[in-house]
Amino acid sequence: MNMNHALLKFRLPGPLPYRIKHCILTAFILLLPGMLLSQNQQDTSDVKKGWTFGALPAVAYDSDRGFKYGGLVNFFNYGDGSTYPDYMQSIYLEWSRTTKGSGINQLLFDTEKLAPEIPVRLTVDLSYLIEKSLGFYGFNGYQSAYHPAFEEEGSGEYISRMYYRYERNLLHGSAIFQDHFGEGPLKWLLGIDLYSHRLDAFDFDRYNQGNDEKLKDTATLYDRYTQWGLIQEEDADGGSVNYLRAGLIYDTRDQKANPMKGIWSEVLLSAAPRFFWNHENQYAKLSVVHRQYFTLIPDDLNLAMRLGYQGTILGEAPFYMQSYLISSYSQGVNVEGLGGQKSLRGILRNRIIGDDIAYSNIELRWKFWRMKLFNQQFYLALSAFMDNGRVVDPIDVNRASVPETMNPDQFFARDQDGLHTSLGGGLHVAMNRNFVVAIDYGRALNQNDGTDGVYIGMNFLY
Repeated sequence: MNMNHALLKFRLPGPLPYRIKHCILTAFILLLPGMLLSQNQQDTSDVKKGWTFGALPAVAYDSDRGFKYGGLVNFFNYGDGSTYPDYMQSIYLEWSRTTKGSGINQLLFDTEKLAPEIPVRLTVDLSYLIEKSLGFYGFNGYQSAYHPAFEEEGSGEYISRMYYRYERNLLHGSAIFQDHFGEGPLKWLLGIDLYSHRLDAFDFDRYNQGNDEKLKDTATLYDRYTQWGLIQEEDADGGSVNYLRAGLIYDTRDQKANPMKGIWSEVLLSAAPRFFWNHENQYAKLSVVHRQYFTLIPDDLNLAMRLGYQGTILGEAPFYMQSYLISSYSQGVNVEGLGGQKSLRGILRNRIIGDDIAYSNIELRWKFWRMKLFNQQFYLALSAFMDNGRVVDPIDVNRASVPETMNPDQFFARDQDGLHTSLGGGLHVAMNRNFVVAIDYGRALNQNDGTDGVYIGMNFLY
């Protein structure tokens, strides 16, 4: 297939909203540098060998973070090609900022073997993540009231566009080791995770500097929670948490980036003991995740499912650690939830925070177009998904600490959480089956979870 013919087949349907069309075109255009820069691989067969890479300007859009600018590059080493489409090593580098004050500085290294004679997988992440306006909607999902009118100018109930925002700076480092028990699909996992949080209320003065549109300095929901003791004083400014991690993984996937068949299940224990320099908080969390992949049409159509549970089994976790989904491997530490790009698409990021949570995702993936261009293999895939989540065990909240003059009904809505659901679809542009640009659109079914979200990022969700 020649390039002109291939491009003629890539059309955008008319009724799509403008911003979705814009995101799809942006992702396709931004993939072109990766096509051109990856020509170091001269093998004309379908099996890739040696090092190849994809590079992108990090120009993207996320409804929770705003427009993104910067750059990223992902190197892959396929060795002699015997493991293709799985890689032997991956190096991911990103520097980016967004218009809503987020920033990513990240190095992610993944190797299937520490050395030729040591078949132990190692994944290392070094990240410094900046959030000047991170969403905060209270605890326990629907137990906490969300009022969109508080953020909407001219609504009559308007408080501030930043009412549900606060500031977080996170320094993270991790090293995760994995290996098989013998020749079977069962693996063990051991690792460490180091988190250092610096938290503060949203800084209106800094925001107003250089902006023609000034925001009135007002108390935010985070300020209220801190003032009333719903966020403990020792946690309000952040702190350090150091995890020891151990687990078992059962993995029969036929390919990592987008499996057509197989199971990927894991049971993980993450503990923050006092002897591991945890002076303020000592606790342990258990995570159980089952992912399964079904082939519906060979090579073209598959069904991917994920079921997850995560809970605190010992001690008390600080609120700022309740928003991370624990997994054996993820693209950095941006897996937060529930809500947002990496968990429940279309639902407000971090809308559902509880002591114990459960979630599910079901997604159809259809590879509808393939081509070879600049000696690289490409495919386009469409997806349709449904995401669900809820709080199983809530964080203790002393509602009596809210002054009657503040009208507690303004902050609390229900006695227990319910099911949060979103529906949506996506487009994925894949190069050499591993470098995947993802565009997802999700819509929340309940207005108390927000409205919708558009996301451009890397990789399939799971």
